[in-house]
Amino acid sequence: MKLFIDTFLLTFAALFPIVSPIAGAPVFLGLTQFASDKHRNELALAVALNSFFLLLGALFVGSHVLAFFGISLPIVRVAGGLVLAAFGWKLLNSDERPDGNRDPKSTTAAVPDAFYPLTMPLTVGPGSISVAITLGSQRRTTDDLAYLLQAGAAAVLGILAIALSIFLCYRFAERTVAMLGRSGTNVVVRLSAFIELCIGIQILWDGWSALAH
Repeated sequence: MKLFIDTFLLTFAALFPIVSPIAGAPVFLGLTQFASDKHRNELALAVALNSFFLLLGALFVGSHVLAFFGISLPIVRVAGGLVLAAFGWKLLNSDERPDGNRDPKSTTAAVPDAFYPLTMPLTVGPGSISVAITLGSQRRTTDDLAYLLQAGAAAVLGILAIALSIFLCYRFAERTVAMLGRSGTNVVVRLSAFIELCIGIQILWDGWSALAH
């Protein structure tokens, strides 16, 4: 039981601050501001499911995939940092109007896809993928089936808890930032986009520094 609890807490505690669904909720709301409530709720569920399977794949097979292609974690950080920085820059310079004055015929086209950019890189970015791969690569090699089952089940539940927190934060994002109004939400989105840009550059720098050494 101690192994199960420790593995669950390690997985959840390592990933939650990086995935940071609370910080991503205003950005999610800003990107889906032209979607209906029903569509936004469906997107929140889709993003949570996508994030679950993406993190699960990174945890269990990510290190093997990198080894197969001869890719190192620093390279993943450099590439992921570029993607995240590009996304933050694009969002920061978006010319969408926060007051929602838009031709109704183009409303559907304004709603982004559930996987890109809502799941990746907004929710599950290069940082969280790198952490998941690192956690998976640190699994102890053993023939003890009971150990493997406990550790695996605990890790899956930890990722499931992350996915649930993503769904709840995104599902109730409108209520969370309702007090800000449209203008306030736009300000939060721009600030969050700037933070995303900075995080992307930081991840890029960390990867480059690791390669330099």
